[in-house]
Amino acid sequence: MTRDNDFVRERSQGELAAAALRTTVAVRERCGQLLDRARIGHSHWFTVDDGRMRDAATAVAEATRRRYPKLHIPFHSRWRHFEAGGVDRKAQFEELLGNVHPTIRAHAMVDLTVVSVLLDAGAGPDWKYVEPATGQTFTRSEGLAIASFHAFCAGMFSSDKLRPLQVDSEGLRALPLDRLAQAFQVSESNPMVGLEGRAILLRRLGEVLAEEPEVFGDPGRPAGIYDELITPDGGIPHSADVDAHDILSQILVSMSGIWPMGHSIGGVPLGDCWQHSAVRADGPSDGWVPFHKLSQWLTYSLLEPFHWSGVKLRGIDRLTALPEYRNGGLLLDTGVLQLREPDAARQVWHTGDEIIVEWRALTVSLLDELAGHVRSQLSATAEHMPLACVLEGGTWSVGRQLAQERRNGLPPLQVHSDGTVF
Repeated sequence: MTRDNDFVRERSQGELAAAALRTTVAVRERCGQLLDRARIGHSHWFTVDDGRMRDAATAVAEATRRRYPKLHIPFHSRWRHFEAGGVDRKAQFEELLGNVHPTIRAHAMVDLTVVSVLLDAGAGPDWKYVEPATGQTFTRSEGLAIASFHAFCAGMFSSDKLRPLQVDSEGLRALPLDRLAQAFQVSESNPMVGLEGRAILLRRLGEVLAEEPEVFGDPGRPAGIYDELITPDGGIPHSADVDAHDILSQILVSMSGIWPMGHSIGGVPLGDCWQHSAVRADGPSDGWVPFHKLSQWLTYSLLEPFHWSGVKLRGIDRLTALPEYRNGGLLLDTGVLQLREPDAARQVWHTGDEIIVEWRALTVSLLDELAGHVRSQLSATAEHMPLACVLEGGTWSVGRQLAQERRNGLPPLQVHSDGTVF
């Protein structure tokens, strides 16, 4: 009986911790703790040079004007990667769908977005994808997006041959590694980092879709989160609206089972949350820093499919910057962040190492501040240029450009990736 009581108590603590960590308020507050600490010189890994913030903002503002001269900036989203090479793949997708009800179109777009984002961890510098129809070669995020787009359109994630344009639990659980490798053109001469980790993540998603029919329905599709939030009743009411954080919350709650169980309290998976000895909080979540990078990237990427179906979006700026190596690299390469020990750039780190947890946390907090400087230089308001547009305009592209100029595209800190975070 004591063992049962202990299990219940530990499970309860895990639920409390997970609830505390599944908000962007917690992300910002705990990342802010580490920025405050770094600014007073207490970080073991980084110093912060606020005097470099203006130069970093200028680089982002100039890139934004160059890429979007009229400042009509779309959201940072997986759908931008689907546009790579000047090809309108959204139009191709809609043509494949045909004249269907807006809800069916939204379901297909949500399914595509979810599976493509979950496949969007760093592929490494040696991998590329050659698009058969155009002959164009793509690498990194664009290559992953386009490869996943064509895999989806070919029905690779569906168990129903009559309904290829969907993702379902059976299709994901039956997906063999070699078929995924073939779709992404992976070979000895074209290696991809973290391929097996991606396959495991997709299988885990398949399990979750099957285990939660109340959310994902039958046959268990990611599009269930759309219905859970909008409940369209066969059509989209003109008054339908959704808060961006509600999309994120739905993802964090209903898809929590896909993440590795190593990050859990009392058996409750925490997702993209990591420990740092300097972070304080009340209760069992003490010492944990949440990021939820892939879940937030997925949320950003779902905004447009929701909007295209007639749903009004609210609270977009409640989401945070994405703590990954392009945004974080921008800060190191512009000198806003500086390493205390330059040798740290020559080591290979793991995602849970304190230096990487702190780098990601400082990225979240500093990009909130950088966004304000960028808007000021562009004479834009937060309403017309939310963080989602600053990222797209943007921080991510400048981070990539600087990495290309300085290290042939490699990030300033080397992180061993299993294909589920970076």
